[in-house]
Amino acid sequence: MPPTPATSILRCHREPPVWLGGDLTIRRYDPAEFDTVLALHRLGLASVGVRPGDSVYYEYDLFQMEQLYLRDGGEFLVGMIAPGRIVAMGGLRRHHPDFDNPLDMGYEHVGEMVRLRVHPSVQRRGHGTAMVLALEERAHELGYRMLVADTTSGQLAALGLYGKFGWYETHRETVGDLVNVYLAKQL
Repeated sequence: MPPTPATSILRCHREPPVWLGGDLTIRRYDPAEFDTVLALHRLGLASVGVRPGDSVYYEYDLFQMEQLYLRDGGEFLVGMIAPGRIVAMGGLRRHHPDFDNPLDMGYEHVGEMVRLRVHPSVQRRGHGTAMVLALEERAHELGYRMLVADTTSGQLAALGLYGKFGWYETHRETVGDLVNVYLAKQL
């Protein structure tokens, strides 16, 4: 029988945070897992046709996880299925404003959800839902009042997931051959 998709999560531990969602255990990233997280990031982008050299491809932040996420008012979570296999990930970091964008007013209370990935072999099981729920809960705990994110127009599953949770599109931008979709959500 296939696992039941996660439609909710249960907080099991406050600090460091741990949640259960279906067959997924979500917890804070450990630096010893860097290679696995980097591989999942790269696999996730490749599975939707985004490759190194594309205008939206970057990964510098993954090489500075503790500095950019864990020490600067953010969080980085991994989702694991038994026996300890990382199949999902997502980050939350302080949003660095674009002062030409009116959405960036009051930026000190704006977080950015990034690096939301689910391994292609376990997609459509609710793992993305569980990760979004955990990251939004954590953002609220960290004092963020708004979250922003971006994805490409070709990532229909991501757009659907964000839409399911009340995120709205703020604007689009053509970057090289891709259309980047910018999203936001009030918490």
